[in-house]
Amino acid sequence: MYQEFYGLNQKPFSILPDPHYLYWGRSHSLAYSMLEYGVMNRAGFTVVTGEIGCGKTTLIRHLLDRLDEEYTVGLVSNIQDGDLLQWVLMAFGQPYEGKSHVGLHDELQQFLIREYAAGRRAILIVDEAQNLGPKLLEQLRLLSNINADNDQLLQLILVGQPQLKELLQAPELVQFVQRIASDFHLTPLSAVDVKEYIRHRLHVAGRDLPLFTEEACDRLFEASNGIPRIVNILCDTCLVYGFARMAPEINTGIVDEVIEDKRSHGIFDLGAARGLKSDGGKSGSPAAAPVEEPKREAPSLTVHDPELATSLFRKIHPSR
Repeated sequence: MYQEFYGLNQKPFSILPDPHYLYWGRSHSLAYSMLEYGVMNRAGFTVVTGEIGCGKTTLIRHLLDRLDEEYTVGLVSNIQDGDLLQWVLMAFGQPYEGKSHVGLHDELQQFLIREYAAGRRAILIVDEAQNLGPKLLEQLRLLSNINADNDQLLQLILVGQPQLKELLQAPELVQFVQRIASDFHLTPLSAVDVKEYIRHRLHVAGRDLPLFTEEACDRLFEASNGIPRIVNILCDTCLVYGFARMAPEINTGIVDEVIEDKRSHGIFDLGAARGLKSDGGKSGSPAAAPVEEPKREAPSLTVHDPELATSLFRKIHPSR
């Protein structure tokens, strides 16, 4: 809708994990380096954790794009009820139905031996690994014991939210933790990173001219707490609002309007409201009386298509 107006080839702030838009800030660069190190050095276990929306899945997609035919990769997300071996075999595209637990183990072992004999290395990536309990993690550790001579036949990469770190600190998982050769915790973007992140995604989408003002980027950082997915959602909405006004740039007025509307009608926790002192998002309690915001006038819609202008205005102000 707004791409042509802002000189974009595509939507720059989609929330889908697209490796082409990956921003190499310090945290993401280090996290990927640890992932790559684990793969190249045949680490038994590699663990990457991070807050929701920080870009863990995008990093995994980038890794998958770079792996050549030497690797056979199985990806499983959100393991639920059932035999763990069934999930693992399904991830590798192997038969798993109608077999006993012993039969499943033999099927996996034979598959790994075949891959090894063919000169391929098997990697299992477990996404949303924070949902695994100690029992399933211990089963994964036992799978890592399948060896051929001095070579490990199965490498495992666990990706999860911060709860995974807490889970791995349980006393009964000491043996598991000792198998982890590479790990990293992905942190949110800094204020400087958010500005560069926005510029980077606009560049990939075809625009090099500045679009978001410096102050607008600062507001977006405050509201998103540096979470890339929230930055994307806010920026995308800002472009819709800006297009509705025919605004040549996205300034603080547009950003503040988006944030206020998201707080009033949306579902995201967008940091401390302006005029309130943030306590890290723990309580949301104001440290001082809120500063009264000046009453905003309705945006001046100059979209040439009257029907489109009316539709956009109703989306921005659904109560009117």
